[in-house]
Amino acid sequence: MSVQSTTLDNGMVVLTDHMSHLESASLGVWVKAGARSERKTEHGISHLLEHMAFKGTTSRTALEIAEAIENVGGDLNAATSIEHTGYFARVLKEDVVLGADILADILQNSLFDEDELTREKQVIVQEIGAARDNPDDQVFDLFQEAAFPSQPIGRTILGTVDSVREFNPDTIRKYMNRNYVGDHMVLAAAGNVSHEGLVDVARERFADLKPNGAPAPQRAEYQGGQERLVSDHEQAHIVVGFEGRAYNADGFYAAQVLASILGGGMSSRLFQEVREKRGLCYSVYSFHWAFADSGVFGVAAATGEDEVADLVPVVLDELKRATENITEEEVVRVRNQIRAGLLMSLESPSARAGQLARQQILWGRPIPMMETVDRINAITAQRVQDIAEQIFTQGNPTVAGIGPIGNLADVQAIGDHLRR
Repeated sequence: MSVQSTTLDNGMVVLTDHMSHLESASLGVWVKAGARSERKTEHGISHLLEHMAFKGTTSRTALEIAEAIENVGGDLNAATSIEHTGYFARVLKEDVVLGADILADILQNSLFDEDELTREKQVIVQEIGAARDNPDDQVFDLFQEAAFPSQPIGRTILGTVDSVREFNPDTIRKYMNRNYVGDHMVLAAAGNVSHEGLVDVARERFADLKPNGAPAPQRAEYQGGQERLVSDHEQAHIVVGFEGRAYNADGFYAAQVLASILGGGMSSRLFQEVREKRGLCYSVYSFHWAFADSGVFGVAAATGEDEVADLVPVVLDELKRATENITEEEVVRVRNQIRAGLLMSLESPSARAGQLARQQILWGRPIPMMETVDRINAITAQRVQDIAEQIFTQGNPTVAGIGPIGNLADVQAIGDHLRR
């Protein structure tokens, strides 16, 4: 087996997936802390920290960080999600130690210089403005807020203009010291990389990392509801959703299969009925987002003002039909799609490293591909139908819309439609 795992004394897990035929390696540090780890006064700080990590350390300026990685033809990047933050490097095989050294430096020795912070806060304010101008993005922020109101998991990842402008270096350090601890961090690499060599680098470079003590985030409580923003956009952007399943919950894999059957591609039920047969929209798809202790299942679509009143009932009818009739042929097709996706992901070292890290954070270990395939293969049509019944007819729906949405049904009407 090409995957190897070592847990350091400070709790950090080092994972490698050796791919000897490659000349490069992708590596990164994933932290089990994201937007939902923030206190109310820290809204948006996870994302700001991701930006500030590249703005200078005690041993490198921001320019020197950029030059160090680009001088060897590599690149650096980072990303923040609701539950995790990742910092990544891609380098040639002979530069893995350099990549790991830079990641260790920015995650432990960042200066958070006041001038750099002022500039980066302004950059993020512009990013918030850009997101508000994009209804495709904003409607999902509204959806998450309506599903989990007044909770960290329901807040936007970017924060607000006011919250971002309030941050100072001390605020960032306190958040980082609280959450960036050994047993909440995974160093993962895939490609032409030596496991023992990476472990040695990690032991040296992360020797001073605090081992534990990060608080558990506030437990998520799906409530459902609605958020609407009437605007003069040409299209109405709509998301209708329901409570989903957590990663470790019974029904997680069935919900994933259900999402693919309903709206996972051009052969899916929603695409065929809503777009191909009726021409009610250009884009329609379904999704299932799982979190550590909850989840959301949703359908997203964009359509014209005159089509809103027709679109939603058709979508709801398809959801209701899923509670009554899922075929084995559909389940087999989704199994093949998932298997193909897993196999294709194995061709990318970046995808493999990210997959390893997420699995370690979510399930406490890397999951062999065939174990995932076996779990998917165990899902029957009846199991998918049962999970559809649970998701669509039990609990409160969530509705979010932006644009000309005067004809968008409310939560009560959507719930009644599905339960009658």
